[in-house]
Amino acid sequence: MITLDFEKRGSQTLTDFLYFSIKNQILNKSLCENEKLPSKRSLSAHLGISVITVQNAYAQLIDEGFIYSIEKKGFFVSDIARHLEKSDKKEQESFSTNTPQKNQAEQNQNYFADFTSNAAAPGKFPFTLWSHTMRQVLASENEKLLMRTDVFGTIELRRAICQHLKAFRNMNVNENQVIIGAGTESLYSMLVQFLGSNQIFAVENPGYHKAAEIFRLNGTKCVPVKIDAQGLIVNELKTAGATVVHVSPSHHFPSGVIMNFKRRTELLEWANSTQNRLIIEDDYDSEFRFTGKPLPTLQSIDKNGRVIYINTFSKTLAPSFRISYMILPPMLAQKFSQKLGFYSCQVSSFEQFTLARFIEQDHYEKHLNRMKNYYKSLRNNLITAIENSALSKIFTIREENSGLHFLLTMKSKTQTFSARELQQKWKSAGINIQLLSDYFYEKKSPDSESFVVNYSGIKRDLVNEIIKKMSKVLKAYSTP
Repeated sequence: MITLDFEKRGSQTLTDFLYFSIKNQILNKSLCENEKLPSKRSLSAHLGISVITVQNAYAQLIDEGFIYSIEKKGFFVSDIARHLEKSDKKEQESFSTNTPQKNQAEQNQNYFADFTSNAAAPGKFPFTLWSHTMRQVLASENEKLLMRTDVFGTIELRRAICQHLKAFRNMNVNENQVIIGAGTESLYSMLVQFLGSNQIFAVENPGYHKAAEIFRLNGTKCVPVKIDAQGLIVNELKTAGATVVHVSPSHHFPSGVIMNFKRRTELLEWANSTQNRLIIEDDYDSEFRFTGKPLPTLQSIDKNGRVIYINTFSKTLAPSFRISYMILPPMLAQKFSQKLGFYSCQVSSFEQFTLARFIEQDHYEKHLNRMKNYYKSLRNNLITAIENSALSKIFTIREENSGLHFLLTMKSKTQTFSARELQQKWKSAGINIQLLSDYFYEKKSPDSESFVVNYSGIKRDLVNEIIKKMSKVLKAYSTP
């Protein structure tokens, strides 16, 4: 039976203390591979804590791949610790066609509901607070606003980002590692210039086509690597000949898969096996995890300087808000300065100072909490409307607990119509929605039975009407 000393809990919640205690026992092999764990009820009775506390800790451990469950049998320890023993300790050294298929969704068409849109929630931008912060900056930073900013960006914003990452993602980074960019697209292009177009970039398949297209247009060879239920398949990455891989481990788009801890360690082992391999970690929309705490980043468990971390403010503030950032390992940050230090930062000093102060004064954290609550409510309304409609007879909902999209998957293939045909019928009725297969890179990828419901730009007061329209089309189309 697992026994804990709660006097060592400090300021941690009971759930966090239990989670970290079991995790550490797995990593130090006090709990062995495939060992059965106590049931939720027996452990709660033994430790004198609630069943809910045990349930939440177990759920977090399952999400990260430390344990697994078998229905009617219980919870068991995964084979994690032995993968950590292979970690390569070499220091970082100097750096010495599969063409992605573009997403052809119409850019200018007006739809009643567009589930492919990357828009933020309408009317949720904190205009009053933002304008107040702008006035503060104008009053106190007037001289600095006129000065050139180097390629890294203002020190004020870089420090604020470090502060935010420590509080929200438990990442310990220095401001000298942070580079500000005008959107992730500009950062990807700068990375190719920095690393060299002779590198072979691997991307997740299915995946985010824009990143792959930017890599390709900057002269690199770009190869797709398949994912499964645990994330990018590292064995396939090994045969792809890539030196750099772009991944989104915290919440993959479009599948919604969360890369478990075992797969993360395998990926780091791949990077550590030779001197010139790197991982680009895209932490896009990780802020919106609705169950449990945010999963640790690859960057935070990287010991050898192999992970480049990238995130953006466009999803939490607005898509037109073109401020993104990347965190380079210390040695790479020095080389980046030497090679690309002649550039100026592409983001205006005024916006950088404003955002820095917005973060420092806790306005950003409060805004983030409001947005998380709003999107959780929107997601719940949408899922409830689907479950109470004719759609529930045909579809099941998957991967709905993290990020701003989920999958709507056909329950069986016995329907008299295909998902592709239904997609076109919905589009004709003003509902734009992509299939999972639209995000594969192969020109002849098999049609998927899953739709990708990207709901961030949907108006909450239109949810019921949207689902009624979708149900009406489904009934008319499926009736002989």
